[in-house]
Order: sequence, then C-alpha cells, then structure tokens
Amino acid sequence: MPQLKLLEDFIALARTGSFLRAAEARHVTHPAFGRRIRALESWAGVPLVDRSQIPITLTEQGEVLLKTACQVVEQLQRVRNQISMSGGEEQHVLRVASGRSLARTLVADWVARLRKGRPAVLRPTIQVEISTGMMADMPARLAQGKADFLFCYEHPALSVELQPDNYQYMTLATDKLVPVCQAVAQGKPRYSLEEGRGSLPLISYSRGLAMGRIAGDRIETMPYPLVTSLRCDSLDAMLGTVSNGLGIAWLPWSMVAADCKRGNLIVLGGRSEQIAFEVRLYRSRSRLSDVAEAVWKAMEKG
Repeated sequence: MPQLKLLEDFIALARTGSFLRAAEARHVTHPAFGRRIRALESWAGVPLVDRSQIPITLTEQGEVLLKTACQVVEQLQRVRNQISMSGGEEQHVLRVASGRSLARTLVADWVARLRKGRPAVLRPTIQVEISTGMMADMPARLAQGKADFLFCYEHPALSVELQPDNYQYMTLATDKLVPVCQAVAQGKPRYSLEEGRGSLPLISYSRGLAMGRIAGDRIETMPYPLVTSLRCDSLDAMLGTVSNGLGIAWLPWSMVAADCKRGNLIVLGGRSEQIAFEVRLYRSRSRLSDVAEAVWKAMEKG
C-alpha cells in the first residue's frame, strides 16, 4: 500500500491536470512532486499518467486507481474527524474553504449574518477560519477533512468532483456573468456588441480561474469580433480595467449591479449573452463538529 501522501498527490494531479499546479497545491517543489508520482507508478507497475497531453490526463489504469484513492482518503479523513470531535479546540472552530472572490463577497456576508443574527449562530467564542485559493484546489480541502464547508461555483463547465454518496450541498445563490463596458457621454456604452464591426477588445480571465472556465466556451461561440487585449487573474483587476474603458468583460451581476445602476458601467447585449451559474455550499455527509452542524441546520431553516 503506498503512503497516504502519494495518493493525495495523485488526486491533486488528477484535479488540476498540471504537475506544476498540483505541486503548488501540495506545497512541494515541481521536481519533488514528479518523483512522488513516479514512485506511485513504480508501486503500481504501470504508467498512471499520460504526459503527452496538456492538460495531462490519466491512463485507464490511473482512472481505476484514482477512484480507489479518493475513497481511501475520504474514509480516513472521516474517521479522523470523528475521532477529533470528542472535544477540544476544534469544537470552537468553523473551517471554510472558498475561492478568493467568493470569500471577499458572499462568504464574508454569510459569516456576518451568522454572527449578527438573533439568536447568533456563531457566538463570539467561535473562531472562523477561511482558507482561499484557486477554486479547482478547494474541493481537496473538504475531501481531506481540512474544511467543514466548501463554497464554490456550479456550472456545467465547472462541476465539483465530489461523490454524492459522501457529500451533500445546498444552493445559496444564483448569479450570472454579464458583458459590461464603461459608460461614456450621455450614458452610451464605449463599445457595442454588434456583428460585422471592427475587432472589440475583450478582457479575459487568466487560465485556471473558475469564472474563466464558466465563460470561456460560451464567449468563444458568440458571433462578435472579440479579441483578447487584456488577461486578468482576479475579478477585482477585471472590474478595474473595465471601469477605465479598456474593453468588454463578462463579470458577475452581483459584482457590477451597483456600478450599472450608478451609470458607470453598461450591460451589453441581451439574455442570450448572459451566462447563469450557481453558488453552492458543500459538506460531508458524516457527522461534523457541533458548531458546523448548528450552522448547517440554521442554513436549512433559511
């Protein structure tokens, strides 16, 4: 039986499709991570990874091992959680995993409501730990028992790979990506989504961002002469460049609604250019800490 860390490495590689990103998620150097995967392949006696493609894919044998690896890691983490919940500090800590943009907006509001509600679900003695990172890396924190809850986006192009037998979720909100640009004189848009015109500057998401995966396929099929002029690695950066008139960007309506109402930004196109998605809250079906269970119960009651 290989070491648990090798199975966790393999799961990270399968989820990211990149040796570099998986190594960063596992907090090891790229060469060291490669040696770990080769050690796992040596134990298996067959290649587990097809390195000829980018993003990398698993071989047929690798897919078989991945399924078992996920089950083993999740079962061990559930046992660990059950053991640790006999008391101690973890009973007074709520652990949340989220992408960076969600943590800044929805998660922060969520914690505030739980703190300020009457009665307050999160008492002052309860510490909340919010861990953030690339959205693709966050499900691993839930699967490894390092988080009680996972906040994430849900869209056909960005489904979270968590086995429904082991996890459950609730939908917290629905949102949509809308194409926006800067408003100029007389409240007119600086740019216009029209066919047959000259190229239009598109502000795109950097590769790997959740919103980029949600928006990517749809934008590419739209009949407009969109040409990427800027690529940003955060929603805040994209909003700043759009506000300065540097192009068109597909941004969450929840983020740009206030600017559109103030007349600083203008939504372009119609419903066919908008891309709907959900925000979900995931948890393990296993028993959580008393604090986490109380929060989940409160959420179910609405």
